[in-house]
Amino acid sequence: MKRVGFMLKVKKDKIEEYKAHHQHVWPEMLDALRRHGWHNYSLFLSEDGLLFGYFEAEESFQASLEGMAKEPINAKWQEFMAPYFENLGGAHADESMIELEEVFHLD
Repeated sequence: MKRVGFMLKVKKDKIEEYKAHHQHVWPEMLDALRRHGWHNYSLFLSEDGLLFGYFEAEESFQASLEGMAKEPINAKWQEFMAPYFENLGGAHADESMIELEEVFHLD
């Protein structure tokens, strides 16, 4: 397993809606994430919209992203969620995630 951390930015005026949608993630999307190695997946959000994501990938961040890119439900979810993010430049959030370097871990 590879531990993966990433960052994005949610628009401040969309934070409450963003959080509400994540209380009811589509079951097909959850199934796709599991199929492509997104284990122990969590999202953390600050009041200014900074979003930190963490998951444990079976292989790598890139392999997990590539797997999801093949899923039609992911394309629908990304399109649905795109208006909630800052600075995507026309890309979807999963194409704009900034992977963070792991510098410390304690089991």
